Amino acid sequence: MAIFRKLHTAFWQDAKVIEELTPEDKFFFIYLLTNPATTQIGIYQITKKQMSFELGYSIESINSLMDRFENHHKLIKYNPYTREIALKNWGKYNLDRSGKPMLDCVKKELEEVSDISLIEYVSKGIKKEEIKDIFKSYLNKDNADDIEDLCKSKKLNDDTYNESYHDTFKDLGQEEEKDKEE
Repeated sequence: MAIFRKLHTAFWQDAKVIEELTPEDKFFFIYLLTNPATTQIGIYQITKKQMSFELGYSIESINSLMDRFENHHKLIKYNPYTREIALKNWGKYNLDRSGKPMLDCVKKELEEVSDISLIEYVSKGIKKEEIKDIFKSYLNKDNADDIEDLCKSKKLNDDTYNESYHDTFKDLGQEEEKDKEE
């Protein structure tokens, strides 16, 4: 967990920020860049419930913001199974220096990523070749082909809210089908 994250002042001059992001989008984006769950690699596990609690927004608002950032602005990718988020341009602004402690941290954090496609997503923006090579080495490892199989075989976090939420809806659908059959 990070103590601080840098936010470039160029953020406010970025054409996408100026022309496309609403004030609410800007606030949400700054949160995604600086919240306590962020990692050095720009891929981290966070639940929508956690975002909702920390920002004071409803789950519906978080769902709307996440959809907007993923599908309209194309600034993030979120895996609802692993509850991992990847920030598209993280590498461009934050993976710009190296050194043994930094490289060791990057390697350690890449080991913890469950959805390998998020590593590829972030790696596209990395300019520093030494760090980009580390990301590429994780893309070439033998990994699970199907993320759902990976999720089923591994306990990914302690978020019982989301687990029970999904399980409840599955059970309700099954109960309704059983009632119709009878």
